[in-house]
Formats: sequence, C-alpha cells, structure tokens
Amino acid sequence: MEILKCEGVRKAYGAGDNQVVALDRIDLSVEKGEFVAIVGASGSGKSTLLHILGSVDKPTEGRVMVDGVDIAGLSQTQAAIFRRRKVGLIYQFYNLIPTLTVRKNILMPLLLDKRQVDQAYFHQITNSLGIAEKLESMPSQLSGGQQQRTAIARSLIYRPALLLADEPTGNLDQKNSKEIIDMLKLSNLNLKQTIILITHDEKVALAAHRVITLEDGRIVGDKRQRR
Repeated sequence: MEILKCEGVRKAYGAGDNQVVALDRIDLSVEKGEFVAIVGASGSGKSTLLHILGSVDKPTEGRVMVDGVDIAGLSQTQAAIFRRRKVGLIYQFYNLIPTLTVRKNILMPLLLDKRQVDQAYFHQITNSLGIAEKLESMPSQLSGGQQQRTAIARSLIYRPALLLADEPTGNLDQKNSKEIIDMLKLSNLNLKQTIILITHDEKVALAAHRVITLEDGRIVGDKRQRR
C-alpha cells in the first residue's frame, strides 16, 4: 500500500538570475511500512524534501500525497493539523518543552488534539524505548540519548502515517547513535511504522531497507538493501 507519492516536486527560491532550485522534479513513491534513508551532500536538497513531506514547507510545483491527502494544497492551519495528526517529526535538536515532564512531553500531541490516551500503547512505546522509569523526570534531568528517545516517543504516540527523522543522531555519541537507530528499526518492525530518515552518515543509512541518494535536488540513486 502506497503511503507517500511525490509527482514532479520542485522547490525554487528567488527569481530570475538569483533563483536557486533546491528540488528539481522529484518523483518518489514509498510503501506503508518501509524504512527509507535519504542521503546526499550538504545542499543536495535532503532537508528541503523532508520539510515538504512534513507539510512544514510547500513545493513551488508538483504534488505530494501522504496517506491519500494532497498536502501541497493545504492551508497553513490545515497543514498544522495534518502534521500533528499524521506526521511524526524527529529533529537533531530534541525540541522538548523544558517545563514539562517526560510524560507530558510525550502526550502533548494528544492533549493538543483533545484525544484519549491509549495507555497500553503508551506503555508499549515507553517500555520499548527504555524511558518508562523516566516519565516523571524533567528534560534537563535526562541524557542526550534519553531526550532523543522521548522525542521519538512523542512522535509515535499518535500513530503517524509517516515518521520523518532529520539527522536524529547528529548530536549523539556513537553508542547513543546506535541505540537510537536500533529504536527506529524496532518501531519499524514492531509497530509497522513507515520511516523516512535524512542522514549524511552512511553507517546510519545502512539500517534502512532502501537508500535514496540526492544530488543537486535530483534523485540520482534508489537502492534497496537486503533485510
């Protein structure tokens, strides 16, 4: 089942001689349950593509379908609601609210949407991520790896159609980086979560089922890896 489809996605900044093309006619299809890594040099268009897939930005041209919705046509308010309900975003910087406990940080998307908490699923996530004993702690009391696990739990709590991770191990040491990637692999395997991971680290990319290479805003490689 196709969960994501990009057709002729183009993103340009500026005009005339000053125009910079960040994405140049991207066509991409991702099936539900896939774990995809997007790699490329700095300036290749990786983060621009991720922001468009997450409805944080809009393409200049083209169509982006996520779970059957054309997100390129959403208003700013509609995009914010769609993002909260359908897209999990994990960044290099954890973006936790420092005045809230780990529990409240994780549940924030549901609280904003006034949705019931599935306690069994909440415990499944926090136990699998190894933060069940840290739920009443504040972010400042956590290690970097624990903060990133909390951010992952927050992004998974509302069962998003897509989980988008932008250099999620960029601020972590080798041990914590491996643990975070292992957690993403478990989320993909156990929760059937569709994941798109942006990285410049080839070792991190090897965890994915499929590696897409961007260069100058174009897809120049699409390789499936043995599972």
